[in-house]
Amino acid sequence: MTYDLYIGDRMFSSWSLRGWLMFEKFNIPYRTHMAGLYTGRFQQDLADLAPARLVPTIKTPDGDVVGDTMAIAETLAERHPDAGLWPADPSARILARWLVAELHSGFMALRGECPMQLLHQYDGFQVSCAVQSDLDRLFDLWALARRKFGANGPWLFGKYSLADAFYAPVAARISGYNLPTNNLAASYVAEHLNDASFRRWRAMGLTETYDPVPYALDLPTRDWPVSTRKAKAIDSGTAENAVCPYSGKPVTHMMEFEGRIFGFCNAFCRDKTASDPEAWPDFMKIYLS
Repeated sequence: MTYDLYIGDRMFSSWSLRGWLMFEKFNIPYRTHMAGLYTGRFQQDLADLAPARLVPTIKTPDGDVVGDTMAIAETLAERHPDAGLWPADPSARILARWLVAELHSGFMALRGECPMQLLHQYDGFQVSCAVQSDLDRLFDLWALARRKFGANGPWLFGKYSLADAFYAPVAARISGYNLPTNNLAASYVAEHLNDASFRRWRAMGLTETYDPVPYALDLPTRDWPVSTRKAKAIDSGTAENAVCPYSGKPVTHMMEFEGRIFGFCNAFCRDKTASDPEAWPDFMKIYLS
């Protein structure tokens, strides 16, 4: 029972990140399909999913097409009641749905002035009054959820829920533009940025290059705030492993990591790993063996 998930470019598509996390964080089987936002083929890539016209869009194992992250979230929660997408406590679930709905329809200044980008952190971004108002509202909502229901874990309702999947791109925006936070918000943002699933999403996004870069600002930049151990692609060498850690296919593309050589079945498998080796458990099993 595998779903088909259609997403846009990982470095910039905030809605796609939400949709992907719904599957990834709750262990729901899926196949990924890319719809290029900047290739000129976007509508062609989604042509078979009409009337869907945006990402993410999913196709259920039964063949039903579902667009819009709210509809996708409720469809998955209905079809997978034991996966824990919403908080189990009824009062927590009410608040979680409220937070998700308010994000889905609001915070337009933050969205418009700070489009999600995972390349780097801008230095010197000027926060408008409208963006600051959105941030103040966000931080009040986060504090309410954490105070009432967050005692048993680091997420808004303790355990990871759909609310966190929806707010992950907000954390990325706050980081990407180095927006002001309070202690609670800074801790919550860091939880997202250091989450292994979020890191894998960003590592996959880093396999692509853009010229011009979407949403680029004429501001100084600094490195993304999560420090990772980097590897590098190499043209040749003898890999320690005979098969790709992800596909099980024979290795054809090599990577050097801390003086050792590892192989993968294609450039994407290699490059996503090189961007953040520790984010990939299947690779780390080989590395640590």
